[in-house]
Amino acid sequence: MGMEYASSTTASSMFLPFLAMFAAIYLLGYFVVFRRWSLQQRPDASSCLTSLFHGTPATLLALRAVLSSPRAGDLAAPNMPADDLALDFSTAYFTVDLIHYLVFLPHEVLFVAHHLATLYVFATCRAAVRRGAYGLLALEVLAEATSLAQNLWTLAGMRRADSTLAARAHAALSLPFYAAYTAMRAVLGPVWFVRMVKFYAADGGVPTWAWASWSVVIGSAILVSVLWVGNLWFVYFRQRMGSNKKEQ
Repeated sequence: MGMEYASSTTASSMFLPFLAMFAAIYLLGYFVVFRRWSLQQRPDASSCLTSLFHGTPATLLALRAVLSSPRAGDLAAPNMPADDLALDFSTAYFTVDLIHYLVFLPHEVLFVAHHLATLYVFATCRAAVRRGAYGLLALEVLAEATSLAQNLWTLAGMRRADSTLAARAHAALSLPFYAAYTAMRAVLGPVWFVRMVKFYAADGGVPTWAWASWSVVIGSAILVSVLWVGNLWFVYFRQRMGSNKKEQ
């Protein structure tokens, strides 16, 4: 029975089609959409475009999987087809984005490490453990909920020196994006993470090696997110204070 289940999940994997889709989106961005941008900006802009096609759909796929789970609240429940689809979708995206960093930005060690760790969590949940996706996908809903705003904010920031419109858009997006990101990544995310760790430690449904390593990866990612958005808030208020002093 176990071997039949494993073979069926492998056969039904959508990883390769999704991988091809995200690779095509990245190449379309690099060679067509952003062809007039500088060579320094085109890789990051193409990465943002790819992320635009991942973030919101990933949120919806993960939310669908969580809400349709026949064992709602069981963070160690066996993965369902909806879980596998959401995991395949995000695994394919992070694979393409990892290649982007390895080719164009290999010095961005933190991002490379983040993508490798994320792929480890998704891949082990999907193929090795085959359970526990409920908790991970609920966390992904929170993590990807602000992806659209973040990518638009990033793209506008890349062009704000050359475009007044982009500068205004970046300024207008900053405060709501910071607030939403803080709520999702620095408040709700850690709360759910603590619940996950407590559940896995007490339940025993997910192997210890798996949930312990997932906890290290996710906890580290949350810490980095908190530090990142904290720095954004620091810069934001420093600039506001500087503007107020100039006006006086």
